[in-house]
Amino acid sequence: MHGYAGRILHVDLTTGKAHVEPLNGEYARKYIGGIGLGIRLLLDQSEPGVDPFSPENPLILTTGPISGTMWPTGGNGHAFVSKSPQSFGVGESKAHGSFGTELKRAGYDAVIFKGKAEKLVYVWIDDDSVQLLDASQLKGKSPAETEDAIKEELGDYYIRVASIGPAGEKLARLACVINEKTRAAGRTGMGAVMGSKNLKAIAVRGTLDITVAKPEEFMEFVKEFHERMKGPATHKYRTLGTAANVLVHNSLACMPTRNYNNASFEGAEKVSGENLNERFVAKIIGCSSCAMRCEHMCVVPEGPYKGTMTRMEYETLWAMGPYCGVDRLDAIIKGMDLCNYYGIDAIGAGVIAGFAMDCYEKGILTEKDLEGIDARFGNHEAMVQLIEKIGTREGIGDILAEGVKIAGEKIGKGAEKLAQHIKGVEVTGYDLRTLKTAALGFAVSFRGADHNRHGAYSFDVKGKVNRFIVEKGRGKLVKDMEDQYTIVDSLIVCKFSRGTYYKEFEDMAKLYNLVTGVEMTAEDLRQAGERINNVARLFNIREGLGRKDDTLPYKVMHLPVPDEGPSKGAYVTQKELDFLLDDYYETRGWTKEGKPTKEKLKELGMNDLIPIVEAKTGPREKAGEE
Repeated sequence: MHGYAGRILHVDLTTGKAHVEPLNGEYARKYIGGIGLGIRLLLDQSEPGVDPFSPENPLILTTGPISGTMWPTGGNGHAFVSKSPQSFGVGESKAHGSFGTELKRAGYDAVIFKGKAEKLVYVWIDDDSVQLLDASQLKGKSPAETEDAIKEELGDYYIRVASIGPAGEKLARLACVINEKTRAAGRTGMGAVMGSKNLKAIAVRGTLDITVAKPEEFMEFVKEFHERMKGPATHKYRTLGTAANVLVHNSLACMPTRNYNNASFEGAEKVSGENLNERFVAKIIGCSSCAMRCEHMCVVPEGPYKGTMTRMEYETLWAMGPYCGVDRLDAIIKGMDLCNYYGIDAIGAGVIAGFAMDCYEKGILTEKDLEGIDARFGNHEAMVQLIEKIGTREGIGDILAEGVKIAGEKIGKGAEKLAQHIKGVEVTGYDLRTLKTAALGFAVSFRGADHNRHGAYSFDVKGKVNRFIVEKGRGKLVKDMEDQYTIVDSLIVCKFSRGTYYKEFEDMAKLYNLVTGVEMTAEDLRQAGERINNVARLFNIREGLGRKDDTLPYKVMHLPVPDEGPSKGAYVTQKELDFLLDDYYETRGWTKEGKPTKEKLKELGMNDLIPIVEAKTGPREKAGEE
């Protein structure tokens, strides 16, 4: 089979031993690669109820069938999959750069890490050679410092490295895994799982050729997509970048501000993508095999944060800016830089800082609790200090590093209602009170609060539906987008390129066929996307998640938007949420409790997983089925 390396590497960190097994060809066809393959392997390789920080919880690193090729944005991706220490369900996160390319060229579709090393180590994969090397000298280093040190030690600049920072070593639940110094597999705490295994980094060098089944036709398709990626579908990413969303969302009053106390920000112009590009963006660069370039590198030219340099996206800018009431881009860039240094999810860090500010303003946290930090909304210094605390786990940071859900529970005194999350994962930059299709997508997302599992916000923001009402059919909109997005993340191609797939599944099926030589129709690929969403749901059901967890943050359902403007008074009632969930579950062919039926699993060729739903089906549900 072309495209696939055909091999899975198992690394036992406890014994230091490694072995290779062939890739299951049926899994490749059914689950494609990337997150699809990773979630299926997670289901197979883990026991029900395993603690996310247990040595027995596998950390699975995957590539896609397109990884390592010249395909625009598709040659470079990789994904980490494990049981999340935030949601206690499916944890998965993707990153681009060039690490995935190198892993594929080393000859692996997936690497499964199990066990726990006796001391801090890094894994050095050099084609067929796999070694565990001492990483004690890397303890406390940032991902960027770790990358440089490993390249120096091994004497090869072209080695690619994915590593955790100090926060991952200290098991901060929002720790991430970073490659190329700023490219993060950011959400759901994969860096914390890596840290729990005493695994500091994964270094890879690959020298194998990646072959495709139909090279001439493939090259013609590559050329066509290079042109598409220079066109209008990627204009935003190539110019202002995702930070262009700031003014768009603010004008619609759908940008959560000051920990969901507002839906628009009076300082939006100051932190806009336009202002960012004019004053701070020094360079725009791209990943390996990328035809569009979107990485906006920012440098602070003056002031207290002078010299700080990092890349910036809308979500991270929003989290440390409007969500904290901060209108200074130099401070936001500094906050982002700290997240890269400590190796923490920048979205989560900003949301947690905003939560702490809300607690402070409501008297739940005092200046004494915060060791002198004046955590008022809008205080840029406080925002930076709180992120530093999270990264070091010092003082209040020890609680905040547990993630906003657990932090809210530990702090108590009503802080739980101020903790805005879904399934333990912090919210992102879309006010769900005002975007009701998105609200459904977020509620049912198998990895918690996340815009990237469904993209359902686009229907609301672009005016394709009335964003303030619920109605039949929203479930199908979300379901169809979810199935498309799981294929995007399993091939793995960049979501910023999704608009260039004019015929969606048809284009992606053609790409898969040209690379692998395996005939797959657009309908086959759509069904694979549905299968991946079902296998993720089954994992979550096995781990005890269900309809009760398909819910929304407290303020979304209890605090109507107070701002004057188009969204005033908007919120989501329990009745509306129940209507949306019923519509979605029915569209998916699931029960009222959100469990895949035996019929649905048989239809998707997942008969072997029926015992999971049988084990979790109560007498009342069985009676209902009969």
